[in-house]
Amino acid sequence: MGRIIAIDYGRKRTGIAVTDPDRIIASPLSTVPTHELIGFLTKYIEEEGVDCLVIGEPKQMDYTASEAEKYIAPFIKQVSKSFPGLKIERVDERFTSRMASQVILESGISKKGRRDKSLIDKISAAIILQTYLEMNNG
Repeated sequence: MGRIIAIDYGRKRTGIAVTDPDRIIASPLSTVPTHELIGFLTKYIEEEGVDCLVIGEPKQMDYTASEAEKYIAPFIKQVSKSFPGLKIERVDERFTSRMASQVILESGISKKGRRDKSLIDKISAAIILQTYLEMNNG
């Protein structure tokens, strides 16, 4: 059983989180410039063994697809082509950025540290991954 990676896809930066090998704990991993994402995933998947990729699904409050979906759909096609055996799942990502900001605020990180958008991205990915784990191990 391999790890699960979660992605909070963004046009400039993408947050990445990963499970431990036993798929119990979701942890923030990194924030990668989006144009380097496939290369990062290729290296990580080769080194660590990954079975599943969970990609945040941005939705409006009425559950329709968000404007950002038009950027995510081509990425999903690229991932499917690059990693044909990799299972791809989607998780509603509404409120994850707000939840990540709250986690950062409550953690006592300095004001300067809280301005680091990459921190929000990888914590958002961890929240997406934790949501997936809860939905599938519940």
